Amino acid sequence: MTNYRAFAALLGAALLSSCDKDAVQQLTGPVPGAQIKFFNFGVNAPGVNFYANDRKITAVLSATGTESTTGTVYGGVGASGFYAAIDPGQYTLTGKIAATVDKDLAISTVTSTLEDGKFYSFYMSGFYNTTAKTVEGFVVEDPVPAAFDFTQAYVRFVNAISNSSPMTLSIRNTATSADIVIGTAVAYKSAGAFVAVPPAVYDLTTRVGTSTTAAITRTAVSFSAGRVYTITARGDMTITSTTATNRPFLDNTTNR
Repeated sequence: MTNYRAFAALLGAALLSSCDKDAVQQLTGPVPGAQIKFFNFGVNAPGVNFYANDRKITAVLSATGTESTTGTVYGGVGASGFYAAIDPGQYTLTGKIAATVDKDLAISTVTSTLEDGKFYSFYMSGFYNTTAKTVEGFVVEDPVPAAFDFTQAYVRFVNAISNSSPMTLSIRNTATSADIVIGTAVAYKSAGAFVAVPPAVYDLTTRVGTSTTAAITRTAVSFSAGRVYTITARGDMTITSTTATNRPFLDNTTNR
């Protein structure tokens, strides 16, 4: 885990080394004790850079070597999906517009306390309000089980869809057709517990209550032994198109 944190910290610093004066640039010294990921899952939200207080944590480099004005777009994860190392403490976490128009305008703000030795995820979520130029957000802890079985994969479910009912995630092994329910029903802005599952390829389904009708599906997702995964529901539950960007979708992100 120490090597993992060090790698993530060095990568994050390298990504930001060409950014503006408030970018993270220190490459030496002890690795900070808290870790956090940043997700832009706010429907119709613009691309953003993520901040902790006034410190820029994520940014995207352009082909010219300067900071891109695209930022982390909808459906994206900051810092290429790696955790960013940060000192423990209370923070105002924000997503700020990366584009030239409304540059650095904070559109999503969450205050959270990050503890030493713990992992977290910050989600921009819900629907972007084009008049107020705001979108919701929330933070969840990513509590990887202490008793870790490296022959298993670990999976949990997060609900980032504001117009959804609480949903339960189940996965079906495509080789054996065995079904596994991943915890209990998860409401908007909440996360379920990590559940150990045999490594395999699975079809994913969420359902509401005792309904047998699938709310969201995704097929052929691979879970590998020794890895930890978060499946997050994002999008708009009213969309029925199977190709629309803002359709209900199950995102698969590796925590470890």
